[in-house]
Amino acid sequence: MNLRDLSYLVAVAEEGHFGRAAAACYVSQPTLSTQIRKLERELGVTLVERARGGVLLTPVGAQVVERAQAALSAVADMEALARAAQDPESGILQLGVLPTSGPYLMPHVLRRVRDRYPRVQLRLVEDKTDALLARLNAGALDAVICALPVEDAGLRTEVLFQEPFVLATPTGHHLAGKPDLAVDDLAGEQLLLLEQGHCLRDQALDVCTLAGASEKGDFRATSLETLREMVAVDVGITLLPVLAVQPPIARTASLSVTPFAGPAPARTMAMLWRTSAVGGELLSGIADVIRDLPAGLLDPPRAVAE
Repeated sequence: MNLRDLSYLVAVAEEGHFGRAAAACYVSQPTLSTQIRKLERELGVTLVERARGGVLLTPVGAQVVERAQAALSAVADMEALARAAQDPESGILQLGVLPTSGPYLMPHVLRRVRDRYPRVQLRLVEDKTDALLARLNAGALDAVICALPVEDAGLRTEVLFQEPFVLATPTGHHLAGKPDLAVDDLAGEQLLLLEQGHCLRDQALDVCTLAGASEKGDFRATSLETLREMVAVDVGITLLPVLAVQPPIARTASLSVTPFAGPAPARTMAMLWRTSAVGGELLSGIADVIRDLPAGLLDPPRAVAE
């Protein structure tokens, strides 16, 4: 039994598929499968059920994975401790980001993080919240930027900013450019939403419930860019986080962006890391850099037709 084999098992548990787990570990599928069988022989138990289209953990496999994650996390902390002792402001930092945030936030902060910490190499991993938190707790990530709430006593949470939502509609929609747009104006509307697993979907559903709106049930997008394009071709309307409509994001023809008057619905973005992490001072400093966004970046734009 070795740490590499444990990391393969954790990857299989996270991906639910040997092929995807092998790709995540940068090995061939036969290699990963062989090492999992080797681990099963050493332990004398079956850890995964191999089924068509994917794998399932056995009851004992789930317990082994939980302990493997703890072991890998402890090793990652030891490595970070050694690096921090040599140079607290250097090394590789694995940062998890959401696909609904990373592409829009990171262009505004990467250069400033690099300027403040020139010896830190930032590596970004994009995934949904649950997958990022699982990797964080397993020690595969050093920190995660995601939307709150996150209930985990083992994680330190540093709030970064409140990101307002804006309403995206086709240019001819009756709410496009409405100067006094309120959440209540969404009553009776059907909104396009992301697929299951995106926290932004849950936040948009909360707004829908509050306003008396509903989901347009015949379509669920896999990304914000898909949502944007579907709105532009008059399939429906949606809510977008304000960073997704700020430069340098290119404008989309036939799409109107309208801010809410008064208090706008918003999501709270935060940076999280393990309370046991030895690089907490560096992570806190990076959170401060990210928190200090350029002036006006989070201000909703005037009602415009992009």
